[in-house]
Amino acid sequence: MDTVIIRYLGQVPYAPIYQAMQTFTNERTAQTPDELWFLEHHPIYTLGQAGKTEHLLDTGTIPVQPIDRGGQVTYHGLGQLVVYILMDLKRHDWGIRQLVTALEQAVIDYLALHTIHASRREKAPGVYVNDRKIAALGLRVRHGCSYHGLSFNINMDLSPFNGINPCGYPDLQVTQLADFGITDDIAHVSMQFAQCLCHTLNYTPVSPLSSPFTTTEVLECQATQ
Repeated sequence: MDTVIIRYLGQVPYAPIYQAMQTFTNERTAQTPDELWFLEHHPIYTLGQAGKTEHLLDTGTIPVQPIDRGGQVTYHGLGQLVVYILMDLKRHDWGIRQLVTALEQAVIDYLALHTIHASRREKAPGVYVNDRKIAALGLRVRHGCSYHGLSFNINMDLSPFNGINPCGYPDLQVTQLADFGITDDIAHVSMQFAQCLCHTLNYTPVSPLSSPFTTTEVLECQATQ
């Protein structure tokens, strides 16, 4: 098993973290440990490289941020767990499909702990419960290393999803953990889900989830890699 550093960043704006992911990926070396960043974002729509503005239906006052991951449009907001996967795929001898499958399986395994049956869909990455999407995936690989990751709806206001065609699919319905009577807070979910994720990614954590880092500390950490 490889080792990984896990960071819990709390509630943070999108733009500084997006920049930090790119910086980390551009500056990392073959010896840089992989990292998993657990966080929540303030409300924002992100539009992937294949994103079409026709899937933006009524975004209201929520900002729309074009970004460099794959996929279409999705929504991030408080109460949604976002995990960024900063992984050296070359070192693991993994392809992007293997990573996508491992991320989906981690969500499926976590939901199974709560006796919730979930599944994946062919040609529609993500995790679904009763045909409703509970977790979305979007990744970018640069120099053999991944960034971006997954979003997992925990206990949030789902109404902003009505302002878009989620992931480019008209009439796609979304759901969240709270809809199934699970009321654990984000911190508790993060700790449990980290174990599932480390298992499917073949990691041994070297740093547990602890008190939140600030965005400034993340940027400083990248500068010292």
